[in-house]
Amino acid sequence: MTYVVTESCIKCKYTDCVDVCPVDCFHEGPNCLVIDPEECIDCTLCVAECPAEAIFAEDDVPAGQELFIALNAELAKKWPAIIERKEPPADADEWLQKPGKRDLLER
Repeated sequence: MTYVVTESCIKCKYTDCVDVCPVDCFHEGPNCLVIDPEECIDCTLCVAECPAEAIFAEDDVPAGQELFIALNAELAKKWPAIIERKEPPADADEWLQKPGKRDLLER
């Protein structure tokens, strides 16, 4: 099993999770992060660190968010790895916990 970044990360892009990841499995896109399922070791450390509560075990991804399992795998191959925490976007707090952000995902 792997962990998956879901819709809640879009436009928030907090990188607290990156700080605790022992295997550097996060990849950074224009407005969110994804987890490379081939690199993730299922340590769970990132889950508690995510202010947007966007990270779930693959088997626990919320209903309607299942497409993010494939998106994480696809985009992790295209986007560069991120290994250090960065400041979130200036408007990240405004997007925190807003539903319906799927269409805002930038590739």
